Formats: sequence, C-alpha cells, structure tokens
Amino acid sequence: MGTVEKTDSGAGVRIVEVTTGDAGTRLDRWFSRHVPGLTHGRIEKLLRTGQVRVDGSRAKASQHLSAGQQVRIPPFPNFPVVLTPPRPSQPVAKADAEDLRARVLYRDEDMLVINKPAGLAVQGGTSTHRHLDGMLDALRFGLPEQPRLVHRLDKDTAGVLVLARTAAAAKALTKSFRVRGVRKTYWALTVGVPHPASGTVRLPLAKATGAGGAERMRTINTGADAVTRYTVVARVARKAAWVALEPETGRTHQLRAHMELLGTPIAGDRKYKQTDWPAIGGLARGLHLLAREIRVGKVTVTAPLPPHMKETWERLGLVEG
Repeated sequence: MGTVEKTDSGAGVRIVEVTTGDAGTRLDRWFSRHVPGLTHGRIEKLLRTGQVRVDGSRAKASQHLSAGQQVRIPPFPNFPVVLTPPRPSQPVAKADAEDLRARVLYRDEDMLVINKPAGLAVQGGTSTHRHLDGMLDALRFGLPEQPRLVHRLDKDTAGVLVLARTAAAAKALTKSFRVRGVRKTYWALTVGVPHPASGTVRLPLAKATGAGGAERMRTINTGADAVTRYTVVARVARKAAWVALEPETGRTHQLRAHMELLGTPIAGDRKYKQTDWPAIGGLARGLHLLAREIRVGKVTVTAPLPPHMKETWERLGLVEG
C-alpha cells in the first residue's frame, strides 16, 4: 500500500497515513525516508515542540509505527516531502487466496483474526518475496480496501494474527496494542524445564549483531523494558516442558530471548541456542512456538496447534486443553 496524503487546516501541513509497507518502522526513520535531508536533531526538535504528531498525540523518535496511523508533517520550505504513490493491488495466487480465507478464525466489520502458518513471513524483505502483506487483497471480503497489519508474528511462529479491515479500525486497534489493551497467550515447548514453575521475566532487550551479521536480541541494561509471565503447564521428566507465555511488552523475539535467558530455550529455535532435540530425539523439527490466544475487548480467539507441534504433543503424550 502506498503513502496516503490528506490535508490539514494549517497551511502546508500534511497528514500522511502509515501504510503496511512502513509498519514497524521507527518514527525518526520513517521521517527521514519521507523528508530526506532533514537532520535527526531537527526531527527531535519538531517532536519536542509538538509539530510532528502521531494520531494527534505527541510522539517520540523511537516510536514504532503501525499501518493506519496518521502522521502530521509540518511544512518544510527547504526540503521536499517524498510521498510514495499508491501501490496497485497485486494478484494473489488462487491457492494462496483459498488457503488464507480458510485460515480466518474470526471476522466482524472492524477486524479479521487469522491463523498464520509457521514459515510464512508477515512482511517482505530483501530476500523475502512471498509474505502475508502481499496477499492481503485476498481478505477484503467485499470491502473496498484491503485489511491492514496492526501487529506482527515472527516468520516461524504460527497462530493468531489480527488485521484491521478499515483505516479507522486500524487506528483503534493500534492504540489498543500500544496501551496494552490486548492480551496475548503463547504456547511453547522448551528444552529443559523452567525453574521456578511459574514466574515473571523482567530483562531489558536490545538488538545486537552476532556472527555473520545476524541480528538477535540480547539483554542489555540500556535496552527496552521487556516483561514476560510464564507458567509450566506440563513437563516431560526434566527434558522438556509445555509452557504458557504472556508477554506484557512486545519486543522483537521477546519470548524466544527470555526463554533462552532462563536456560530453557524454545525447541527448534535455531536463532537462540540453535536448539534441536539432543536429549529427546525423533521429534518434529521447526520452532515450537504458537500464538495460541488473543483477547481484543470482548473478543477472544484461539488457534489450534500447527502440524509440527501437534505431532510433538502426540508423541510426548501431552493433552491439548
């Protein structure tokens, strides 16, 4: 989706809607992209003085934007504002469209909740050409506009993913996620059993570059606050555990990093500890992490175990509740 521009009562002021292609981008980087040549210091000053706003409210340079949010851009006599023209809808392969529609778990006038499969990226990248963002046109269900992403899941994480069906719904849902008005529960299988059996992990996280330039989250005192509540649902001797996780914050790879820091990484996670099954063996490969349930207002939606996790649950004698 391209950049959408609206007018404002102030002379020369633009109101620009954040598109799915820019979702997840920091505000200062978004601004640099659309107003090239503007220094970081100037952007910070505009934010401090309230000349740049998001959804009508003051914002910080580090704020991550979501599709559907409205950014106020003041007039810049000396700098051109680069606005991307709307991107035409791309055709979606029939098989992909049918699969996505079959994955809809909930639908009303404002939102869709789908069961995202493991292995499907939510957004594209340099080497990622097949992704959910490029297939959203298949989920219009009669509306004139395609749905918008309001949050993300890792490529290898399966489960519930919320989409807004209109710009107004995207704004409201984005606010709910931002003020923690949405409750999420994940299921994971860990290598080893967390101790104690329930608790809260409070460890700040920040991106760090590892071997080969790969990015992963590490605990750094100056990192962003990250809080995860966890409970062991069942254990397989001392070798593995079925764990329910409730993130109170939404940092990148938060659950995966926190479980590794507890000494019980998530099974099949090749980014964090490159865990496989040395102590158990013979079980399904793949990241054993499921976005099991999401609660948005009065709506609660639950996703089933994906095939590889279902196979593991059956082999270990775990009973899905």
